[in-house]
Amino acid sequence: MASITIRNLDDGLKTRLRIRAATHNRSMEDEARDILRNALNAEAVVSPLLGDSVHELFAPLGGFDLPPIEREPMREPPGFDT
Repeated sequence: MASITIRNLDDGLKTRLRIRAATHNRSMEDEARDILRNALNAEAVVSPLLGDSVHELFAPLGGFDLPPIEREPMREPPGFDT
């Protein structure tokens, strides 16, 4: 089993952890372990891609096609020989 040390824990947070542990009749270490286990075992919420979100938002309004953009050939890059 691995172990970690948490430094610079806010006094208020430590107090709340102590109270929560006492409420559940366990040690602060066991309470912290349970909090971490529950947080990391929860299903991760996968945020959708921006394009998919925009499409889903505006799809009920109907679609439209943008006209193609006329493009010119690329210009030669400037020279730095002077």
